[in-house]
This record gives sequence, C-alpha cells and structure tokens, in this order.
Amino acid sequence: MEIPEEVLALIFSYLSVCERHSASQVCRRWAEAVVSPAVWHYTAVSCDSGEEDDDRMHLSRQFQHNVKYLKILCDQSLDANRKNFVHILHSMAESQADLLGLSIVCTGENPYFYSGQDLLQSVKSLFETNSCLHLRHLDLRRMPFTLDDGTIHLVTSRSPRLESLFINNKTFVCKVTSETIKEALWYCPKLCALGLFYASLTENVLAELLNAKRPPLKLLQLHCERMDKYNPTISAEMWEAVAKRHPTLSVDIELDHTVPAKKIPQILQPTIPVTSIELNTFTFMVEQVDFISQNYCSTLKRLVLQTTSSDQLNRALMGLASCCPSLEEIHCYCVVSADIVQAFLLCCPRLRKYTLKTSKEPHPWLPEILQ
Repeated sequence: MEIPEEVLALIFSYLSVCERHSASQVCRRWAEAVVSPAVWHYTAVSCDSGEEDDDRMHLSRQFQHNVKYLKILCDQSLDANRKNFVHILHSMAESQADLLGLSIVCTGENPYFYSGQDLLQSVKSLFETNSCLHLRHLDLRRMPFTLDDGTIHLVTSRSPRLESLFINNKTFVCKVTSETIKEALWYCPKLCALGLFYASLTENVLAELLNAKRPPLKLLQLHCERMDKYNPTISAEMWEAVAKRHPTLSVDIELDHTVPAKKIPQILQPTIPVTSIELNTFTFMVEQVDFISQNYCSTLKRLVLQTTSSDQLNRALMGLASCCPSLEEIHCYCVVSADIVQAFLLCCPRLRKYTLKTSKEPHPWLPEILQ
C-alpha cells in the first residue's frame, strides 16, 4: 500500500532542509511530494556547518515561494556560516518571496569587533527589495546586534500587516527611540504583540495604544537595563488606562542586572497587568517580592529571581505562594528553605515548572517539571 502524497508531504515538513533534499533523491514519488507547498510552509534553516556555499543549507528558487514562515539559525562564530545566512536572505529578497513570518536565532560567540552589520544589512535588503510585504510576524529577540531607528522604520513602513514585532534583543545599547515606536504603531495598525526595550517606551507611545481603532494589544514584552535610569517614569495612571483599554493584555518584564536598584520601584507600577517578571538583579529582592505579591497576584504566571538567600526572602516567598494561585512557573536561583517548596506545591495548583533548591548544587540548576 502506497503512502498518499499528502501524508508524505506532512512527514517531510518535519525534516530539515538538508533531509528534504535527501528525500527528494529517493524516488520520483518522494521528489513530487517534497515539492508540495505544505512541506515548505514552515521552514527552519541552520547555518552551522562551517562550510561556505553549502547547497544543503540553501533554499533553491523552486521552493522559496512556498516558504511562508522562515526561521534561520546561525552560528555567528564562523565567517562561513554568516556568509550562508546572507546568501539565504539575499536570495529570498531577489526572488520576491512573500514571507508571512521571519525569526532569526544567532548562536555561538561573537568574533571580536564584530557588530553583525552583514547580517543586519541582509535583513534590511529583504525589506528594501520588497515595496510592501505581507509579513505578519518578525522576531529578532535572538539576533544580538544593535538595532537602530533606520532599521525599524524600514521594517515597519514596508510591513503594514505586521501583527507581532519583537526587537527586545538584550544588546548593551538601545538605539530605537520612542518616536520610531510611535511611527511603527501608525504604519502597522494590526500590531497586537510587541517586544521592546523599556528605553523605547514612553507615555506618548502608550497613548497611541489607547486609540479606539486599534485592535486589542495582547502581549507587551519589556527589557529593562542600565540606560533606563535616564528615562522618565511611566505613571500608574497611564498603565491603568492601557490595562482598561486592553483588558486581555499580558505584560512580561525582564530587569537586567545593570538596572539601578532605586529605579526598580519606579518601573514596577502597581497597575501593570504583569504576567511574567524576571528580576535578574543579583541584589536583595525582598521588598520587590512583597510588592509583586500585593499587586500582581491576580495576573502573575511566571517569576524568575536571581537574588540572595535570607530568612526575609523565605518569608516573602511564602507570602507569594499564598497570594498567587495562577502561578505556573517559579525559578529562584538561590537556596530556599524546604517549606517554601511545599508551600508552592500546595498553594499553586497550576504550577508546572519550578527551580527551588534547598541546598547548594553545581550549576546549571535544572528545573523540576510537574506532570
């Protein structure tokens, strides 16, 4: 009994680009199945072989128009991998591929004095070549090179159908201004998921989100770092207005270790609908944990703490467990008492993953997964 072509196409869609090429060499039926658009709709390409012009990595022209959601993984430590990355995006640009989603993940160590300009320029060329893309999703969170106003202006002005944009890539410097984010909201009226540096967010940007014609904002991710000490505070009243205008909004906040301690209370306003918060500050966080328990108890689903052990922290965590029934993940990277573990297991019925250690262990600390 022969396997139907549509079933073969479904199977081949789970293969890597290299494996799809190999499958196409087996027989005529397999070759015909590999050509099916369903195989290439979601495609991930890995640039990690270290061999320049590796044809197994490259998408041939006959398949590029079938790719709608493209994910590129690049080990940036090797020059050959970066050249393959550039080749792929330049080829997609030349073929006028009609992408709906693009995600870029860079791995490996940055070479010294390397700023990723070749990779960034290849991304820009994709938008420069196409006057108006149908792109709906762009994720640059794992592309660790400095983005600027010009790049984001180009991306958003050419992608009016964009629904999600993530540029919170944790670089040392944020060069995307709030004015550019306001422009992005004008250019992309359907944006409902946004990832930013906190430095790019102002009350003027949030005011733009209050526009009655905008669709509901579903997700706002914010990365906070040292430059935020110079930025004006966003008021609790403004956050309250945004939460009222977008009642299903989830806000994820990550505070880098470079954020000044005195700035943290100004960032964490009580009216933010916080779903996930990471306090990677490596300082005493007892007051912050108490604040989270009091103000985010109805919305909080995930908490990450990089802090210092103390009896006061144990008390604060005990209070958190009793106040946050919707919590799904808790990761505390310091030693806690045994009763803290039991408190979260008993008080948080939705808990599915936690990192709570009662004694020092070699790093990395792996989380416990609940069935």
